[in-house]
Amino acid sequence: MGKASSAKKVARLAQKGKGRKVRFQGGTLFPALIVGIAVFGAALIVYSRASIPNQNVPPTVEDHWHASYGFYACDKWLPDLQGNKEEKDTAGQLLSEGFRRTGIHSHDDGVMHWHPYSSEATGRNAKLGVFLDVYGVKLSDTKLEFPADQGGAVYEEGVTKCTDKDGKSVDGELVVYAFDSFDNANKYTTSITNFKDVRLKQDGMAFAIVFAPAGTKAELPPSAASLPQLGAADGSSTGQTTTTVVGASTVPGESTTTVAGATTIPGETTVPSVSTTTAVTTVAPAGPTTTAG
Repeated sequence: MGKASSAKKVARLAQKGKGRKVRFQGGTLFPALIVGIAVFGAALIVYSRASIPNQNVPPTVEDHWHASYGFYACDKWLPDLQGNKEEKDTAGQLLSEGFRRTGIHSHDDGVMHWHPYSSEATGRNAKLGVFLDVYGVKLSDTKLEFPADQGGAVYEEGVTKCTDKDGKSVDGELVVYAFDSFDNANKYTTSITNFKDVRLKQDGMAFAIVFAPAGTKAELPPSAASLPQLGAADGSSTGQTTTTVVGASTVPGESTTTVAGATTIPGETTVPSVSTTTAVTTVAPAGPTTTAG
């Protein structure tokens, strides 16, 4: 074939190809694969961002918070959890794995001492369940169970009975009350399920884990009345400066930071003001009371 005829053939092929769509060899499989990889990559990025704790959400490993807690069964407050979980073995290793991982503990005082060691107890992971797990307390939607070293008591809906004011045997129900502030019994949230996911959102909160007849009124746990003092006794350096206590007077002889519209008690971090003004009482509350009917 001559050069002229070859050139004409190339020209004819080029003319036929005008306006035609380019197709990948193998049909639509390759572009579909590319799109699938892109979608999977985007989903992986979103998941990784969601799974990493937000270090800007308090509490962080730099915080040292305190929250009052108490267990109420039928008609009385139960003893506080015992042991600070800071004990070590002869090799100097912490005996409590839960405390070693989280740093969350108590001091036989009805107070959660929250200065996290890791992301397992910071930000949105700061939950009631973290504290309960350190002490081996089991809390489901229908059952509260203490380990043997904390008395071993069990309170279960449909099984454990309480006695009402008329002396009748009645069923108990599990409820968790999360009070925004240790000095305000009127501002709280009520949980009837997923108790271990109840969050610790700020310093100075209070939590009441209650097993009692339906209609029992929410009350602050006994340690709430002394939370500033109990928190300050946790050590010389707690990372806290002053606690705002709505309606309370300033303790004399101490340096304080004044917050507009509130007075302060030294030794703690500022607790956000609440809508209802309530003075701090020095008498521990008698506990939840059952309403008539």
